[in-house]
Amino acid sequence: MTDATTLQPTFQQAMEITAQWLALWENGELSDEVLGDRVAELVASRDGARGFFVVSLAGDSPLMDRLPDAVVLALRQEGLGVVDLSARNLAMSTAMAMHHQRSGDAGQQAGSERVQLRCTELLRLLEPGAVKDRLETLLEATVGRGEDVAFLDRWGYDAEQKAAIAEAVLAVAEP
Repeated sequence: MTDATTLQPTFQQAMEITAQWLALWENGELSDEVLGDRVAELVASRDGARGFFVVSLAGDSPLMDRLPDAVVLALRQEGLGVVDLSARNLAMSTAMAMHHQRSGDAGQQAGSERVQLRCTELLRLLEPGAVKDRLETLLEATVGRGEDVAFLDRWGYDAEQKAAIAEAVLAVAEP
């Protein structure tokens, strides 16, 4: 296993590491605290964080459905990078859920909706000021203004998908 403290893992390595750690955690072989420490090391790099989120948000592990306090703390401490990736994942999963709905792929739609819900819940647990600022930027892009316009345009989201992203962003603030 790669030691995330001495080497910054590639995106692929981060996905593999995350899958190994989640399996150990699910089997009771890794405590919440140790998992939190390892997640903190992994999300310290952009590729590490991306790999962690691909596996933990889209996978079958229950981690993101019942986040241990130690993991929440690790994610909060990493700050803006984690907030940014969580907001982007919220946008992409929301748009993809609509894409899969249109194409009649209920299985893929359900998977995207699960990622969307997990992102919503995660954003509610992260640092509120950073989340508010990041989501306001994303919300602006859904109406064609600001820094995230290029992000939404790169994926080719249409007006209906952008409207759904705006709804998802506003839902984060709901109780």
